Amino acid sequence: MFRRKKKDEPTDAPPTPEVAPEAASETASAEPAAVETPVAESVSAETAAPSADAAGNGAESAAAANGKPAKSARGNRVQKIGTVASDKMQKTVVVRVDRQVLHPKYRRYVRRTSRFMAHDDLGATVGDRVRIVETRPLSAKKRWRVIEIVQKAAK
Repeated sequence: MFRRKKKDEPTDAPPTPEVAPEAASETASAEPAAVETPVAESVSAETAAPSADAAGNGAESAAAANGKPAKSARGNRVQKIGTVASDKMQKTVVVRVDRQVLHPKYRRYVRRTSRFMAHDDLGATVGDRVRIVETRPLSAKKRWRVIEIVQKAAK
């Protein structure tokens, strides 16, 4: 059906122009509307970072001082939102996650359902919309954890 293209084979897409970091800084400085930051702000940011490093949160506080969100040491874990289908076990719920996929032959959207067993400390009940996150294996079938109840079931 389809074959994988080789690295040296030309593609149909036009090449994207690469901009050097020096060129990007030159264009930013050439704009007349560019405003320099005051020295007092940069000094206060430099003094805030070492005091946070002394607290013991080195990488996270440095990222927060720069205005960037801190990245956890575990990386980005997969999160899914689904509906609780069963809560008959102790501290375990079965979460049904629906997704729509395009049928390869008929080109219509078809609903596919996956069921995940998730550890539940929050007390979710049947019908609740919950957010689950991937975690280490907790039992033979349980590899997910409920982190938030997005919407409670209507009673």
